[in-house]
Amino acid sequence: MRSDLLVLTTWLGLLGSLFVQPTVAAEASRPNVLFIAIDDLNHWVGHLGRHPQAKTPQIDRLAASGVSFTAAYCTAPACNPSRASLMSGMRPSTTGCYFNGQDWRPGIPASKLLNTHLAENGYLVYGAGKIYHAKAHGGHWDDYFDSNSPPPKRHPSAANDGVGGIRFSPLDGSDEEMPDHHAVDWCIEKLHKQSDQPFFIACGLVKPHMPFSVPKKWFDLFPLDEIQLPPWSPSDLDDVPPAGVAMAKPQGDHQAILDSGRWKEAVQAYLATCSFADHQVGRLLDGLKQSGHSDDTLVVLWSDHGWSLGEKSHWRKFALWEEPTRTVFVWRVPGMTPAGVRCDRPVDYLSVFPTLAALTGLERPGHLEGPDLSPLLRVPSAKWDHPAITTHGRGNHAVRSEAWRYIRYADGSEELYDERRDPLEQTNLAMQPEHTAVKQQLATLLPAAEADDLPSGDRRAGRRQRLNRNE
Repeated sequence: MRSDLLVLTTWLGLLGSLFVQPTVAAEASRPNVLFIAIDDLNHWVGHLGRHPQAKTPQIDRLAASGVSFTAAYCTAPACNPSRASLMSGMRPSTTGCYFNGQDWRPGIPASKLLNTHLAENGYLVYGAGKIYHAKAHGGHWDDYFDSNSPPPKRHPSAANDGVGGIRFSPLDGSDEEMPDHHAVDWCIEKLHKQSDQPFFIACGLVKPHMPFSVPKKWFDLFPLDEIQLPPWSPSDLDDVPPAGVAMAKPQGDHQAILDSGRWKEAVQAYLATCSFADHQVGRLLDGLKQSGHSDDTLVVLWSDHGWSLGEKSHWRKFALWEEPTRTVFVWRVPGMTPAGVRCDRPVDYLSVFPTLAALTGLERPGHLEGPDLSPLLRVPSAKWDHPAITTHGRGNHAVRSEAWRYIRYADGSEELYDERRDPLEQTNLAMQPEHTAVKQQLATLLPAAEADDLPSGDRRAGRRQRLNRNE
């Protein structure tokens, strides 16, 4: 009996090892993830060519080593709902998180977040800077770094800090004093940490979020007398319905900028701040290379939404046109992505979670609403039937296909732009009867769900909700 028991125990042990060993091997072979989030960076980067004076050599370097999406869009043109949507894989119209001042956590359980899913499946999960909005770092993190150090003071050459709510000025200090620099330092330390587990390192850069204020050397890259303004026509809103004009607020920021005569200064400051953020991306990429993990780490870089600097008489995000919704989106996946190839298929950020689940060999959670981008990462010209959809407030949506942008507001009013003939979206075709069929087809792609707004958070969050045009 004892002999039989010993044999049985031995066999059970062997069988157990057969079940355990593949899991360990699979975990060891899973790629690491470097997840780079940039706040308020629009498509003014060198490789996308939207603004001819953009200087972003480090982001361009990453794009040259992987796949860059030329038609990538946020699911919401505001920090809080965009990030909550990306990290949960659910649309704002599903969760009810539409604006900055809302607390997204009651509508999105921690178990449905990307970082939690990775942590529960064997990843070491680290975060720094701005990943979720403000300091609402939801879900599981093994460690998180928030830099509380204040940036340098305004440079003596700056008369003030901008025009109204559009804040900008050079700083009298060094890069090393900036909070983003500290966040990158911390992430580089984590890149060098030895572990048997794969890592997910999320580095959230706050710049170029306002104020457009970085050390003066970055301003010096863009001489003020050489600054080129973005395209603008004073009649551009004439064919836009009142709901769209209300989002643009032409008599607010834009009129103040025109009256001040400082439009070029604001553009200079934004370009400078983008270049500073780009430099931090370069430091991360160098840190990855020096860590020895370049060949086993996939890199995804994204910006949470676009930004308008006067196009359509609009400033900031908070609207449904191309400028406030188009983003920078780059993937480099060792062994998968071709180098330096652009993908022109329209995509939005609902794809981030499912794509990372697929690339890390994890089960796709059932709540995810977006498609996996892996086919486009392998073959950027592959067929793609998924449009990009952006929501700004309950009932306000934009659908972006390769050829069209269709906007429908909560009151039923519409805009339609032919993106191939009119990439600046200056002629609204929605009222022309020959385009009725196009509108009807695009309207079928609008979100079916229209969740009620989540409540505002604490008093400070409620104040941010009321002042969200400034943030």
